[in-house]
Amino acid sequence: MTLEVQREGEHQFVGRNERGAEVRIGRTGAEGAFSPSELLQIATAGCSAVTAENLITRRIGEDSKFRVGVTADRREGASELDGVHVTFDVDVSSLDAQQREDLATAVDRAIDRLCTVSRTLKKAIPVTESFPTA
Repeated sequence: MTLEVQREGEHQFVGRNERGAEVRIGRTGAEGAFSPSELLQIATAGCSAVTAENLITRRIGEDSKFRVGVTADRREGASELDGVHVTFDVDVSSLDAQQREDLATAVDRAIDRLCTVSRTLKKAIPVTESFPTA
């Protein structure tokens, strides 16, 4: 799969995939755009949501809606995140206490086993860049 980021103007970029999806990228605070750090956090929450979806809908109902929030720890002035925290907001009122605990355990296990983004962040893989020199 080909992914790209193209400069559209000063501090304005568009990320694209080959299926036609686009996301606006800019510096922190740029109107109508995600910062790269926000995209990393959104990717983490999105991966968790996609991974947990079937577990949640199977137990709560196919039409159930849920929200996955994400925050990050970042030291002032640091150019890195110190932690990413994903929080599920799911109406589990139809489940008893044991079912709630079982669902939470199943979601945690699935994310630990299958969520590419979280697994990659925890592993801290190398990142390389290449730049034309000729």
